[in-house]
Amino acid sequence: MWSQKVAQRGIIVAGCLAMVYTQLTMSPATIEFARSLGATSWHVGILGALPTLMLFMQFVAAVLANHIHYRRWIWFSFTIVQRLVLIPVAAVPFFFPNLSDQWWLWLLIILTAVNHALIHFTTPLWLSWMGDYLPHQGLNRYWGIRQLWMYWSGIISLLGGAIFLAESGLDIQQGFATLIFLGGIFGIIDILIFLKVDEPPVTKMKEPKLKEVLLTPFYDKNFRSFISFTCFWHFAAMLGAPFISFYLLDHIGMDVFRLLLLWTCAWVGGAIFSNRLGHLAEHFGNRPMLILYTAFKSTNMFGLLFLPRDPIVAFWIMVPIFILDSVLNAGIAIANNGFMLKNSPAENRTMFIAAGTAVAGIVGGLTSIAAGAFLVLTTGWSMSLGWIDFNNFHIIFAASLIMRLAAAFFARTIREPDSHWTAQVVVQLVGVTPLRILRFPVGLYRSFVSDENAPPSRKEKRNRKKNSNLDEPESP
Repeated sequence: MWSQKVAQRGIIVAGCLAMVYTQLTMSPATIEFARSLGATSWHVGILGALPTLMLFMQFVAAVLANHIHYRRWIWFSFTIVQRLVLIPVAAVPFFFPNLSDQWWLWLLIILTAVNHALIHFTTPLWLSWMGDYLPHQGLNRYWGIRQLWMYWSGIISLLGGAIFLAESGLDIQQGFATLIFLGGIFGIIDILIFLKVDEPPVTKMKEPKLKEVLLTPFYDKNFRSFISFTCFWHFAAMLGAPFISFYLLDHIGMDVFRLLLLWTCAWVGGAIFSNRLGHLAEHFGNRPMLILYTAFKSTNMFGLLFLPRDPIVAFWIMVPIFILDSVLNAGIAIANNGFMLKNSPAENRTMFIAAGTAVAGIVGGLTSIAAGAFLVLTTGWSMSLGWIDFNNFHIIFAASLIMRLAAAFFARTIREPDSHWTAQVVVQLVGVTPLRILRFPVGLYRSFVSDENAPPSRKEKRNRKKNSNLDEPESP
């Protein structure tokens, strides 16, 4: 087995390869592929729901984790299958040339469901393995570095996929099939790396009764507050997020090359700032960062509401919006993972991780399906207000915008005693004067003061106050 230092580098490399796999097999090109098979908004809603709807499989993994000593080979076996499960979609023209487009479309949906079910079955096993293996000191910083390299890998692979689809001369069905084959190769190599990463034994509950295993995360007040927030956030986000690519392709008229190029540009924001975002979460805590990130997550919905029906103009308008959105997505991912790994006990850790994501995922998945059904039922509806024509897409984007703003206030209910106040974070980033507030983007580049000079956290304030009271002389 590798030493931990070497293994940490290997985990980063594996993450990069996993990102290549993801971008080649589950990129926005999937939506164009589905459209070529006759997909409607409802089909797109289902495809958008599956990544979160299948999160219930994490509970299955969490129950299993309390009955095994090691996770490695179970995780390894199911992940290998997962990396290959989409191959039949690509192989249809070769083995089933007479299969109708509708059958092909539903094959894509079914195998996508199986794909995400396997992803979510193996994810908590992997995260709990990493939570037991990686040192918690500096974990957010390490996660930020890993996220940085993953984002650059996403940029390169998505850009390569866009150029391939544009220059290869293949139609979207043949081109997408090729991307799936290539993605599977990178995905398999990613998994093989973990054969050299050591694994501590699973810390199981002493008497793993099913009810107790399932409910333990919900008894923890701090973790329960996090679960409540993630449920609301997934509801707000999934009202609009699954339909962005479909809207740009179907309503704006953007071609698949520009769409992939747009998402490639989006990854740049996360790639540049992931390392810094990891330092922020490590320094200030996860709660204040989640509040700040969700406060700005409505930006992309706002841009979509007023986007002109000119593909070229729309592309250049959305580029900076997508870059900002990518920064926020990276920050939310780092803060979410940091909170779950740091606030879940070694005992029953897998169930804590499952509870932190699966419940919210189910909420988000049902929201996506309902939103897709709404788009189908309201097909053809439109209304003009001045120079802007609103349609049924704008309704769900507006609803998502409002709910995302509300989520920023809901994030304040997260309980993380050791984190800083959000106001302290803002002061550190932008200062307190109006002139410095206007210079907010510069705050992202500033170096942070050392821990000794940083504002005290809530817990430190309480301890200081308690100690000062103990030190006061008793009155005569």
